[in-house]
Amino acid sequence: MTVLLHLCCGPCTIFPLTALREQGFAVQGYFHNPNIHPFREFKQRLATLEDLARRTSLPVEYEREYGLREYLRRVVFHEEDRCPLCYRMRLAATAKKARELGAEAFSTTLLYSRYQRHETIRALGEELATQFGVPFYYEDFRVGWQEGIDASLEMGLYRQPYCGCIYSEQERYDKKFRKGKTTALLTESGTSNE
Repeated sequence: MTVLLHLCCGPCTIFPLTALREQGFAVQGYFHNPNIHPFREFKQRLATLEDLARRTSLPVEYEREYGLREYLRRVVFHEEDRCPLCYRMRLAATAKKARELGAEAFSTTLLYSRYQRHETIRALGEELATQFGVPFYYEDFRVGWQEGIDASLEMGLYRQPYCGCIYSEQERYDKKFRKGKTTALLTESGTSNE
């Protein structure tokens, strides 16, 4: 059976690709990630995935258009629901592409991440399967979390520090800013443990 696997990035592809191939699936990849910001990050993730695809003989269809406008049009003023909106955007494109290519199922490497909402992804995948007439293949790839990390480090792949969207990037820096601000306040009040 051929599975079209939505690929969010190279490191997150390693374990799902291995697991699917070990089960006898023929896997084709699909890179469609209009959420990634900034452009430099988009290009880095694309280049890393191309490197991994060469090393693993993975055929991949790439959407090389930087789709930030499309992503922002869907999530602005809906920031609290941005993840489900983003999942839908990427999974719908994958289901549509799977139908075009004649794949027998579609799935996503988002199911590898401990930080993604698996039940939401699964529900959306099943809904889109009905809409596009291509089954959604769900597997909890989180069981291979450390294995995928170890393999990506061994391969020297670029490992991104956030999910990719502008909001997750802001949250990454906000956490550091809040921690720094709290430390500064404790130091000023004389209660620092230093």
